[in-house]
Amino acid sequence: MSDSPQEQEIKALGLILLRTGSMLMSNGASTARIRMTIDRIANNFGYDADLFITHRALTLSLSDKDNDHTFSSLKRTDPQGVNFKIVSGISRMSWSVKEQGWSFEQIEKELDRLTSIPHYPRLVLLLLVALAGASFCGLAGGNPLAMCICFAASFIGLFVRQEAHKRHFNIYLCVFFAAFTAAMFAGSFCKLFPNSDLEKAFATSVLFLIPGVPLINSFTDLFDGNILNGMLRIVHGLIIAFMIALGLVCSIAIYKF
Repeated sequence: MSDSPQEQEIKALGLILLRTGSMLMSNGASTARIRMTIDRIANNFGYDADLFITHRALTLSLSDKDNDHTFSSLKRTDPQGVNFKIVSGISRMSWSVKEQGWSFEQIEKELDRLTSIPHYPRLVLLLLVALAGASFCGLAGGNPLAMCICFAASFIGLFVRQEAHKRHFNIYLCVFFAAFTAAMFAGSFCKLFPNSDLEKAFATSVLFLIPGVPLINSFTDLFDGNILNGMLRIVHGLIIAFMIALGLVCSIAIYKF
């Protein structure tokens, strides 16, 4: 027996909302933003959405005003990263749905477009992150030589992290490899030239790994009452911080600073 048109509509909308929420979660959106965006789209089509968000999955229950038709499903989310192009693009899309009355086809087309947006070229990303590392070193009082060493250490460290991620290492091991490599590179210059005041390059060589977005989102979630997600994101950020510290400690133990 085939589904009625309204049942087909609510199922199609439910799948779209799950895809939207998963994309937001996987690209660094806070829990409140995900729930607000999903509610905005669902309400525009005359449905009420109840969304349960965890660190690795979304559970959606969708119903019409009279509860005559319902849809419930779960979708696992991809490993989380940060891509604010997608987050802001989905936010603009949700307002277009509300203000311009977009159809399901238009929403799916926009989601496909956002998914296909290319990342920055790898070399550009490596250079800009390395430049940020050198800037941190300069802000910490490092001399020009220390800034150049920090630039190279950040470049190599991020390259190692990207390569480890491509080989499907655990995300925390990727951070450890990157921190250890960057610290070993910067530390080698401190060891070779002990009187050159290069300690600041060593100390700041791993700052590009600091998990700023997870920690900011964790406090945002806690303040919004999303205690579970807030705590999970805090733990995630603290484990990353621990792996950064472990990489530094291992390099210090090897060089015997």
